Formats: sequence, C-alpha cells, structure tokens
Amino acid sequence: MAIAASVIETLRGIVGDQRVLTDDVSFQQYGVDRTTIWQPAPGVVVLPGSTEEVQAIVQLANIENLAVVPSGGRTGLSGGAVATNGEIVIAMDRMNQVVDFNEVDRTVTVESGMITEQLQVFAEGKGLFYPVWFASTGSSQIGGNIATNAGGINVIRYGMTRNWVMGLKVVDGSGNIMELNRGLVKNNTGLDFRHLFIGSEGILGIITEATMRLTRPPQELSVLVLGVVDFPSIMGVLKTFNDGMDLTAFEFFTHNGMEKVVAHSGVPVPFETKAPFYALIEFEQTSEALLDKAMELFEACVMEGWVEDGVISQSLSQAENLWKLREDMSETLSRWKPYKNDISVNISRMPEFLAKVDVLVANEYPDFEVVWYGHIGDGNLHLNILKPDDLSVETFTARCSGVSKQVAALVQEFNGSVSAEHGVGLLKKDYLSYTRTETELQLMRQIKQVFDPNGIMNPGKLVDAVADT
Repeated sequence: MAIAASVIETLRGIVGDQRVLTDDVSFQQYGVDRTTIWQPAPGVVVLPGSTEEVQAIVQLANIENLAVVPSGGRTGLSGGAVATNGEIVIAMDRMNQVVDFNEVDRTVTVESGMITEQLQVFAEGKGLFYPVWFASTGSSQIGGNIATNAGGINVIRYGMTRNWVMGLKVVDGSGNIMELNRGLVKNNTGLDFRHLFIGSEGILGIITEATMRLTRPPQELSVLVLGVVDFPSIMGVLKTFNDGMDLTAFEFFTHNGMEKVVAHSGVPVPFETKAPFYALIEFEQTSEALLDKAMELFEACVMEGWVEDGVISQSLSQAENLWKLREDMSETLSRWKPYKNDISVNISRMPEFLAKVDVLVANEYPDFEVVWYGHIGDGNLHLNILKPDDLSVETFTARCSGVSKQVAALVQEFNGSVSAEHGVGLLKKDYLSYTRTETELQLMRQIKQVFDPNGIMNPGKLVDAVADT
C-alpha cells in the first residue's frame, strides 16, 4: 500500500528531509529482522530524534489510519519487526544517547536506540555492570531488548531484561507520552504499566527512553566445560554445581554443534575426549577455596558417571575460547538456514521433554541434522533443524513448519512455553494458544485495545486488538 505524498511531506516536516527514507535499499535494511520468511515492503522509513518526534509520527499515523512498525536493532528471530504491507517503520537508530546517570541509585537512563553493548561499555566505565548478554549484544538495541524481554546467558544469576528496567518513557498507540515508574524501587500505587510494555513487542506503543538498573561487576570469572555422557546427566551436573556454589551461567550444546563451531571459528576443542553433550559452567573464582570447591564438584560428577572429561580456564583468553564454543553456535549454524524452535519447560522436566522431541524429529525429519543448545540453568532449549544444501528454503520451511504444531503440543503437555526468549512476532503467533489460555489471549487483545484503540501499532504481531471472527 502506497503512502500518500502529503503524508511523506508531513513526515519530512517532523524529522527532516534526510530522515525520511523511501528507497528499496532502506526498505530492505529497516523493514525486516533476522527471519528470512517474509519479504519487507514498508511504505516509508522514518528516523526520529526525540520522543516528541515519535509522538508526532504516531499521532499522524492515527489521523491517516496508517500502521506503524517499531524497529530497533532488527536482530529478532520471530518476525516482530517485519513490515510487509506499506507500514510506517519508525527506526530508533538515532535515539542512542545517555540521558542521565545516577551513581547513588546505580541507574542510567538511555534512549531506546542505544546498542546493548554501548550500555555495557558505559556501565563498565562507571565501575558497574549491565548483565543482560546474548549473541546479538553488539547490534541489538535496548528498546528492542525491553520489548521482547530479552534473556541470554546470564539469566540463571541475573534474570531477564525485565529485572533491570526501573522506568520507561513510552508513546502509546494513541500518541500519548507516558512516564512509567520513574526509576523508583518502591512504587505501590496500583497497576505498574511499565511491565505491560516489557515483552509487549511494540503492540501497545513505542519505548523511547529506559531507566536501567546496574550492579557490581562479577569478579575473576572462570569457565568449566564438561563432556557429559547423556542429557539426563546434565541435570545431575546442574544440581551438583547449583547446590555447591553460586553460578553466573550454565549452558549446554551437542557435539555436532561444537564440531561446526570449531570448523567455522577456528577455536580449539576443549579436550580430546568426545562426548555427546557438553555443559559450560561459569562462576566467580574470588578465592582458591572456590577453585578447590569447583574441582571437588567436578570430581563428584565424574564419580557419579555423568562426566567423562573436563577443562577449566587458566586465562582470560582460554575462558573466551571456551565461551565461543557456545556463543558462536547461532552464527555458525546460520550457514544452514536452520529452522529454529525457542522453547522452555521446567528444568526438572527437560530430559523427558528433549527425549520426546528427539523421537518426533527423528520420525519426521530422518534426513535432517538436528543441533541442540541452550540455557539449561533457566530451562530454555534451542532446537535447530539444519537445511540440507540440496533443498530450497521454501520446501525446507514448509516441511519443518508442518511439524511445529506437534512440537507445540508437546510444549503444552509439559506446561512449557513456545517462546522462551525470542518473542512471538509473526512466527509463533499461531502457536500462542499452546502456552496461553483463551482467557489470557482475550485479555491481551483487550489491553491492546486500551493502549492502541485504532490498532495501528505493529499489527498482526503477537495478538490482534479484537478476537478473530
């Protein structure tokens, strides 16, 4: 759908001529995230420089009955930032500055277009730490992280993005500017709308500023990689280490995935012994006693028959190489255009769940290679089905999506989630009912209706404003 020339001119009057983009290159850049299923087709891309400019754009969109798609770092994997039908894409790239820092409160207020890594660097410069870290930290934006409640590798210790948001400035779907919670630790004055916008995927409005809590940096991090005999044994390793010491991360990956990372990135294998699964454990080694404790726990896992071999980092560079075995997984697998499932169940039920999914996948995709990895410490599994080289993306996607309902049904059977940390967007919208009840879905639609009465904010993503008929 083409946007009227008069609307384009009004947008130029709001943000300036050079910040209204209508060329195909810009549409390809700003109109899609990292999903490859949908082709971007926005009507215009606008790059505002202030909350007031965002407000003016949203107000104009309401007047003209035009849909709006918020665009952050475009690193999402669920189609949440895809514009396919002539929408106004509001890209937050220019709004990337620190607004305020309070060393006493340990909070920093930033514009929502700030890159996550830039916030981490800023915190480090103040002797503090922002702990939400994941593979796209170098390109994702804080606003997008909040809108999808991003997780990552440190959730076992620090929690999700939600845990670090002290306040928000937003423009809702009607064009109202709202300041939510204002950085307060205690604010017991009724409903906290801040938490409605966290994880809302842009369907209620656009986050323009965020006040984020910081903490002390971890000290002397050490990394263990253990070769584990089977997946149930990983649960024993997790319990042993969780009971014995405080962990900052507990990850896992399969041998075939590690082989691909080693070939792609050139990092050394951790040890010669081959194991079907590997556990990566990170902890603060602030004393020799803690190192001794880690070795004691490792030996206990070997005695139980869970672990075949292991290595602990002896230097920062070795720790970084051990982490690459896990963190380079997503980038490495992208060469095979994998069909991804981002799912979670209670930690105690992960072995049974994974076994059932493995049987399902083996039956349905006997000719496809499967790579598992994920955040064991918080029950988050990433199932990656790799596309054979001789199969088109369209055929491969059709075959995999045909079994997605069966995977979702298994998630429902285990009281899990069809989206642990990547959001719902377009990709998982049809499977949301396997995690949420119809009552919950209807309440979500009604909440969207309140904040976005004309239904212009990121339409088609997550839920619609009213029940489908």
